[in-house]
Order: sequence, then C-alpha cells, then structure tokens
Amino acid sequence: MQAAVIAIHGGAGTITRAAMDAAREREYIEALQHVLQAGQRILADGGSALDAVTEAVRLLEECPLFNAGKGAVLTHAGTYELDAAVMDGATLDAGAVACVTRLRNPVLAARAVLEHSEHVLFAGAGAEAFAQARGLELVEPEYYFTQARHDQWQRARANAGMALLDHDAAALAAQQARGTEPIDPDSKFGTVGAVACDSRGNLAAATSTGGVTNKQVGRVGDTPLIGAGCYADDVAAVSATGTGEMFIRTVAAHDVAAQMRYAGVSLEEAARRVVMEKLPAIQGRGGLIAVDRAGNVTLPFNTEGMYRGFARVGEAVDVSIYG
Repeated sequence: MQAAVIAIHGGAGTITRAAMDAAREREYIEALQHVLQAGQRILADGGSALDAVTEAVRLLEECPLFNAGKGAVLTHAGTYELDAAVMDGATLDAGAVACVTRLRNPVLAARAVLEHSEHVLFAGAGAEAFAQARGLELVEPEYYFTQARHDQWQRARANAGMALLDHDAAALAAQQARGTEPIDPDSKFGTVGAVACDSRGNLAAATSTGGVTNKQVGRVGDTPLIGAGCYADDVAAVSATGTGEMFIRTVAAHDVAAQMRYAGVSLEEAARRVVMEKLPAIQGRGGLIAVDRAGNVTLPFNTEGMYRGFARVGEAVDVSIYG
C-alpha cells in the first residue's frame, strides 16, 4: 500500500499585501488545515479517494471564507447559482450539477448523480429535484448570504457592471486594498476543489463554486464541466480555479492527464504547460491542483496567490497562500 495524499484549493487571485491582516490570514490557514486534516483522516482509515475529496469539498462549502456553498457570490440579479462536480478516476464515473439555487451542499448532489443516475450533469430545478429525491438538504437562498459577498457584489455593479474585475496587482495598487483578505476579494477566482490518491492508488477529484461575482444569470463556468474544471482517471486527478471560460476552451483539467498519458510527461510538467503556457496564451488566469497515482502532487497558478495545501497520510499538513 502506498502513502495516500489529498490536496485542496480555495481559489486564486491577487495578493493585497497592503491590507494584510494577520488574524484574517490565520483564519484562512486554519480553515485549510482543518479541511485537509479531515481528508487525511479518511485516507488514513483506508477510505477512498472519492470519499476524501467529497468530504473536503463539503467542508469548504460549509466555510463562509470561500466562494462555494455558504459564502457564495451573487449574480447580476442578486441571486445565487452554484455548480459542482465529482469524478472517480478508478471507474471514470462522474456527476455534476449546475445553476442550483437551493442545495446546501452541491458537491453531495454531484456525488449522488455519480452514484444514482445514468446521467452525468443535471441543471437548475431538475438538479434540485433529483437531489431532494435522494434526501439531500435544501436551504433558502439566505443561507448562502454573507455581508462580505454582498459588499463585493455592490462594488462589482458600481464598476461598469464588470463580472470579472481586474486581477492585476498594478491596477489594484492605485485602488489600495478595501478588505482584509489575503487575496483581494474583488479579483479572486473563488472555486474550491480537492484531489486525492488513496492507499490503493485510485484517484478522484471534486470541484465546487458559487460562480463569478455579478455574472449573468444562467452562466455556467468550468466547474461542473467534466474535463474543464474537474477530471480524474487512472493517470491524474485535477481540480481547477480561474477564468472559467478559458479553462473550458482549453479543456484544462483533462489536458493535464492527456499530456501525461500520450506524451509521457510528468504530472508537474503537464500542469505547468497548461497553467503557465496554454492558459496565458488566451488570457486565462488561475491555477489548479493535481495528483497522480504515484502520489505526486503539484499546485501551479499564474496569479499572485492561491489558497492551497496538501496532506500525506502520516505527515504534517502543508498550507500556503502566496506564490
């Protein structure tokens, strides 16, 4: 049996060092550590990679610091639309939900689709009805609300109605930081995700998001699209965060595994090519986390920071924010 490992991310974006608050930074680090330790325990007890990533993402959805589940961002209409996906690399089974508005944990709905449906992707009311039939918890939209996300939405609406705000530090420098988050909330790509390799060498990935602040109602990004923001096979498991449209156009998550399978490159090199070459070529910003069946982990990003970390069974948790 090999040493199992789990990695997670909580979004990428611009670091606002001028607004750094040590207490707030510690809050993010402790949240990431808590999630990783939970996944690590599942793997240590012989649990599957699929169980570990599902639980990790469920916990990230429950944490209002991240843009998934509670703490999700608002659409242009001031509503909530959430997406999630999971994939089991051992079987290529996958499940996803898009544009859900009443599910407490979209990742659990995606897992239910994987396990209990012949389909892969459900959207909107149909996804919610399927989840409800499986006994999953529904919530009122107010459940997702946090004042920080509401303020972020108001700023986005005031800034020429842009859904994707400028995420370059040079442009932000003149504005100075408005909040106390290590990564500027107005330029953060807020997807969360997890990838894992269990003791049997099986891989899995899960990704969840509240979308993009001030996005058009009905817009779907890369998160619930298998191969774009989430992918796992017997070569690699990948979860992405960033400008979703660019990850869709490059089929970014699948591309990592495909390069390894067909070109024979390492996990690290395949991920580097996608994040540092292919995505920037079409102005794609963000990052990804990936693990292979040998337990190698890589967490590249082309922004100034990405909430991220990994934990091997029997070893200390490793968490980072900055480049």
